[in-house]
Amino acid sequence: MLDYVGLESDLGEEERLIRDTARRFVDERVRPDIGDHFEAGTFPTDLIPEMGEMGFYAPNLDGYGLPNVSETAYGILMQELEACDSGLRSMASVQGALVMYPIHAYGSDEQKERWLPALGEGEAVGCFGLTEPEHGSNPSAMETRAERDGDGYVLNGSKTWITNSPIADVAVVWARDTSADGSPVRGFLVETDRDGVTTAEIHDKLSLRASITGEISLQNARVPEENVLPGVSGMKGPLSCLTQARFGIAWGAVGAARDAFEQAREYALDRDQFGGPIARFQLQQEKLAEMATQITTAQLLAYRLAELKERGEMRPQHVSMAKRNNVRTARDQSRIAREMLGGNGITTDYSPMRHMANMETVYTYEGTHDIHTLVLGEDLTGIAAFE
Repeated sequence: MLDYVGLESDLGEEERLIRDTARRFVDERVRPDIGDHFEAGTFPTDLIPEMGEMGFYAPNLDGYGLPNVSETAYGILMQELEACDSGLRSMASVQGALVMYPIHAYGSDEQKERWLPALGEGEAVGCFGLTEPEHGSNPSAMETRAERDGDGYVLNGSKTWITNSPIADVAVVWARDTSADGSPVRGFLVETDRDGVTTAEIHDKLSLRASITGEISLQNARVPEENVLPGVSGMKGPLSCLTQARFGIAWGAVGAARDAFEQAREYALDRDQFGGPIARFQLQQEKLAEMATQITTAQLLAYRLAELKERGEMRPQHVSMAKRNNVRTARDQSRIAREMLGGNGITTDYSPMRHMANMETVYTYEGTHDIHTLVLGEDLTGIAAFE
């Protein structure tokens, strides 16, 4: 696997174990059928408990049976999962960073005890309800409302582009508490089998097809007071979750790019044209050299991000730079890899075009490329272009 400057030589025993375990799981249990799942628009749901048994959900958290591995180990896990398919990493990323993280960080003891072990073991599935039909890049304008009613709240609104929602047992829903001064944003743990909650699946996707995506409709859905996340109020709640998830994306995108590179290199060495392998041609070598350089640059950024996170020095703007750069790299380099495969590259027998299609979604979700550009612009100039 591409590791041109030997970054993996510095990995510890735990990090190597996670890398090897995830890589073996992907190769044996997922990769043989992932092209079929992409074509059919399905996710291998039978693997969800198995991924839980292997500790793939929020392994960088501690307590409640969670292993508290290093941030580098967590990043490597996301890298290996997305080297197979973005849908696989998305499932684990949402479960861990967007559902388990807010419960772990902001939940009550009762909420943690109820949900973290079940989610960590893959016995329950969670989803994260922030994006709305009319509010994507500007989530602070959300229209979903929570109104106090006796010893609980009544929720009304809709969320869309929600990974896992059609199969979720619980949704972390962000809504404005209209009963409080200023209508602050609060987090609610909403069991999906409650009256007034529906989670329709979104079909006909041309990207991230091996992922279950849906909506959350809340029509006078009542939740008790004990379902409110007590430890946070305001946009800090959902935005802090997104920072955790984007960290995983920055690593995962490297995996997709690396896998596309490896397929292109192998193909170039095996494919004979004009009396020898196409890898001997200067045009093909230039493509491989540029791909390796760009992917190595993305790897260096991911590893540095993990170091900053371990030391408590990582800022959201650091994550914006890594997410922005690494997803763009994966998007661009998977296209180059597809070129090298010629006509064969448009089939599900090879991964680059599937990665290329998936990256169109990853390029957009968890903050679009343009929004992360403006986040960096504000950090560099002190001027907010989106206000």
